[in-house]
Amino acid sequence: MALLSSQTPAPSPPQRQWPSDSWEHAELHKKVRDAIASLPTYFRTETFISGIPATDIHTLSSALGATIEDQFVRTLNSIRHVWDADEKYALYSFARQSQTFPDVLLRRPGDAPLMGIEMKGWYLLSLEGEPSYRYSTTAAVCNPQDLIVLVPWVLSNVISGTPIAFDPYIEPAKYAADYRNHWWMHVKASKTSRDINQPENVRPYPNKTDKINDVPVSDGGGNFGRYSRTGIMDDYLKVMMDLELCGVRIDHWLAFFKAFQGKKDSDEIRTSVQKLAAKIAAGRADSSPINESLAVILKEIEKLSSPQPTD
Repeated sequence: MALLSSQTPAPSPPQRQWPSDSWEHAELHKKVRDAIASLPTYFRTETFISGIPATDIHTLSSALGATIEDQFVRTLNSIRHVWDADEKYALYSFARQSQTFPDVLLRRPGDAPLMGIEMKGWYLLSLEGEPSYRYSTTAAVCNPQDLIVLVPWVLSNVISGTPIAFDPYIEPAKYAADYRNHWWMHVKASKTSRDINQPENVRPYPNKTDKINDVPVSDGGGNFGRYSRTGIMDDYLKVMMDLELCGVRIDHWLAFFKAFQGKKDSDEIRTSVQKLAAKIAAGRADSSPINESLAVILKEIEKLSSPQPTD
């Protein structure tokens, strides 16, 4: 391991860079990024979820994460007409690999990968309100064409239905690794060491057994690699929280689920909902953002829980 010291003068923040136009596959790379951006339009799944208590809905991220990510990759392969309309890369396809970086490779059997994608699903209604994804990979194993992609998703009827996707977050993987380290060493407030140990003699598209993670000298809170906390995604996260689902903003749904977190008994939940609804209707609720959010969401919960007409 080589020590990356935070004691050196703080450099300028790293700059986002895409592959050079002179790279022979530069046009393919641009079209793949376009295809990823269009995933919400084409994403389809046969997965259907129902019967999960509203207070447990935030657990879907761990329960369905791998399945959703597999389906994202299948969708990419199914929209070849977007990224390979001329069939120049007809023998290439996206394939997942487990337990190493990156999650997805674009390759032809027997050949070196053309590019890699670290692709993760982000369940928008997880209680943290931000991706929990940890990205600790060192920049040296990232080619300029490799990407980090986070695809936000929810259920179509909030607490039931099929997964639907929203606009993905797309970033060069190398830039993301450099930005994370810059933030950790030169931006993040800390009274302990902000130095980082980096693995040596590593290369892109490593083997499963290779040690490829940057490791902080001190990380008492276990927060190194919490990508969304570096500030790099702030503008994107705001856009996601402002999205509407069943006519209600995502951040309002989160306020609702957080308010009832830990209440497992159905009678207790029903009683709490009824009391809160009555309180708001009578005008006795305070005007805090949480209560304003709950007032809107209770109406939507009533719609979702009402019997649906049958043909």
